Amino acid sequence: MTEFNKTNWSRPEFSQQYRDKEFMIRQCNEEDLESIYSIINDAAMAYKGIIPPDRWKEPYMSMDELRHEIDDGVVFWGIEEDGELAGVMGIQNVKDVTLIRHSYVRTEKRNRGIGSELLTFLRTLTTSPILIGTWADAVWAVRFYEKHGFRLVSHEEKTRLLKKYWSIPDRQVETSVVLVESRRQREVSNI
Repeated sequence: MTEFNKTNWSRPEFSQQYRDKEFMIRQCNEEDLESIYSIINDAAMAYKGIIPPDRWKEPYMSMDELRHEIDDGVVFWGIEEDGELAGVMGIQNVKDVTLIRHSYVRTEKRNRGIGSELLTFLRTLTTSPILIGTWADAVWAVRFYEKHGFRLVSHEEKTRLLKKYWSIPDRQVETSVVLVESRRQREVSNI
């Protein structure tokens, strides 16, 4: 059974500051599972024809895979607009770093700052170095993270970090990149 909130990331003093906006950031719960699944698979259609064909499948993430990610410690946060989740982003502590995982915004809600708000908020939840993995050919995703102060690591560093902190197939390691906060790049090189 999927277990939400394995790690208590809840920090009301941070989420409070977002309530004055037209949306609210909140930690997702079991009732949100279908919405998370829907958002991921809707938004992931942007990867179709971009990522290697042998890495693409429909649905992009099955419900079993989503449950597995949650069981492995990915905690999803979402932006709620008018009572509905518009976007989600996961956060996961792994060893001595924090991973940002599964960042997706509903297609019809893109380009409105939802991803930026989620990333900005999740960065406040940790003092550990943050790593982000994404597909190498998803240039829009790489640009998004670079705009927010993350930088690509070298090919060798990428391979080392993906094998150390993620559980993904070798083929995905080959076709992915890793980004780290610019100010923490040296620190990550030493872990």
